[in-house]
This record gives sequence, C-alpha cells and structure tokens, in this order.
Amino acid sequence: MIHSLRWKGAAFTLPFQLGFVFLYLVPIGYAVYQSLFRTQQSGLGLGGASEKFSGLDNYQQGLADSAFVSSVLRVVLFACVQIPVMLFVSLVLALFLDALSSRAASRFRILLLVPYMIPGVVAALVWINLYSPDVGPLTPLGKLLGADWNFFSPSMVWPSIGNLLTWHGIGYNMVIIYSALQAVPRELFEAARLDGASEVRIARSIKVPYVRGALVLTGLLSVIQMLQIFNEPALFRNVTPQTVNDSFTPIMIIYNQAFNAGNYHYAASLSVLLALILGFASFLFYRLTSREAD
Repeated sequence: MIHSLRWKGAAFTLPFQLGFVFLYLVPIGYAVYQSLFRTQQSGLGLGGASEKFSGLDNYQQGLADSAFVSSVLRVVLFACVQIPVMLFVSLVLALFLDALSSRAASRFRILLLVPYMIPGVVAALVWINLYSPDVGPLTPLGKLLGADWNFFSPSMVWPSIGNLLTWHGIGYNMVIIYSALQAVPRELFEAARLDGASEVRIARSIKVPYVRGALVLTGLLSVIQMLQIFNEPALFRNVTPQTVNDSFTPIMIIYNQAFNAGNYHYAASLSVLLALILGFASFLFYRLTSREAD
C-alpha cells in the first residue's frame, strides 16, 4: 500500500518532470551539442555550407573574445552595486511594513507591488520616456534645480538602468523579506522593549538576523537575473546606440551572434560559457553569504 501511494504521489509531479526535461534539459543538451560544431564554407564560399566538428574551439574563441569578457565584467561590476542597493531598499520597506498594523501593511504592500506587476519591457519604455530630454519631465526638472543631467550619456546610462531595475524589483524582494519577518516570534520584540531596546535596535539585532536566509535567497535570484540582463539595454540601445552598443551585455552578444550574424554554433558556446559563469557566481555568492550567516 505504501509503495502504491508513493507512486501515486510521484505521478502528480509527472507534468513538472516532463516540462523540466523537454524545456530545460533537452535545450541545454542541444546547445552543448551545437557548440561543438562550426559552419564551414566550401571552396571560395560560393558553394554550400557544411558543419564540421570543432571540439572546444568555439569555447577557446569565446574565452579569448575581448568583447564577451568585457561585457561579463561590466555586468558583474554593475551587479555588485545595484543588487546591494536594491536589497537594502527592499529590506527597509519590509521593516517599515512590519512596523505597521496588518491592515495598513496590506494596503502599502499592494502599492509597492504595482511596479513588479508591470511587464519589464513596458516598465523600460516608461522610464525611457521619463529620461527623454524631449518629452520626459526629469530633464526640465533638473534644469530648474540647476542640474544639467543626461540620462543617456556614457556616465549615466548604468545608473539609469539601475534605477529602473531597482524600481521594478523592490516589490518582489520586499514581499519575500516581509514574509520572513512575519515568522519572527513576536515575544522577542516584547522582551527587547522591556529591556529598553529601541525599534532601531530591535530591527538591527533581531529582525535582520532572522531574515538573513530571505536576503540570501533574494540576492541569489538577483545575481542570476542580473547576469542575464537583456531587455533594458536593448531598449536603451534604440534610443542611444552610441552609448549602448551591441556588445553591452553578454546576452546581447549571444543574440547578435545567433540572429544577426547567423553564427549559431558560436552563440551556443557563449551561452554555455555564460551558464557556467552564472553557476559559479551563484555558488560563490551562496558560499560567502552562508559563511557570514554561520
């Protein structure tokens, strides 16, 4: 009977298992297979093209590609600034909600979740129009304040994208952190107040340590998302192509190699390299944050 129940329980996971195999494992395996070949033109290039097994040549070319390496370093440096800022703002908002009553917290929670409910492409288009010196209100506001800023300049394009990503992502991260705060025993707060601890001290010494696991989770998800950033820079490129080129991020290079240059094998090898970098960055982030938690 127990054996039969186990099989019945496992049957409920069958749709997920099939989706995981055909939507994740099979495409990954196909990408690895494609990365081991290279398209070769016959003769003077007038004949048909043929696929030739090249082994790890595409990976060696990717590791030696200065544009790809620079784009990875550019995104990593951006993530080292943007992710802590976004998580700090999300933590502050979660602490603010936790200090309110349940009714007030539910209202503010819905309000703060509105940016996350907006599709990423739509949010990027909205902020690009806000940044626009022609139709946006921010440039005239800056002139009134004595600031001559250009949100599409080389020195401002990353802060502009970072502000967009922070605005769009704080609601999701805030909900995860706020849910972790709700699991903290309320008796600890009462005991701390009886000992004379202020609300700031309670938040720093009790609440923040209890939600460290949620911070690690949101940070890990942010790292994975950040290294795959594509929509925002691609839309910014339509407005300021002289600042955001086609090798601005790793995904943009992979997209151009696959769909513009038609070099699918090289694009597949870059995809596998980016996946390995993503896995290493996630593992390193988890190990460092877990060691701090210990």
